[in-house]
Amino acid sequence: MSSFDHYMAQYDHEHTNAWNKILHGIGIPVIIAGIILAALTFWRTGLGLFVGGWILLFAGHRIEGNKPAFFQGLVYFLVGPVWIAKELKDALFGSSRRSTTTP
Repeated sequence: MSSFDHYMAQYDHEHTNAWNKILHGIGIPVIIAGIILAALTFWRTGLGLFVGGWILLFAGHRIEGNKPAFFQGLVYFLVGPVWIAKELKDALFGSSRRSTTTP
């Protein structure tokens, strides 16, 4: 298993609660939008979105009962958005997970 696959599996393992997934699905894009808006001189709106997104993420972890993955390593700041993109793709087009058992 590659290092990235390991990080994705670990992130997936720590985000199993449906409410946590929903809050991350909203919070991570809101944080990214906040960063972009802050960089484009809309700093007040950007800051508000950035803080609001983090509140959603922490609320999700409180519901799930664990700490955010980035406490284990800063790489999870990059893994989170990729994980959300994968979750959205799976929800829209079906899961990419394949069964390891044969019929």
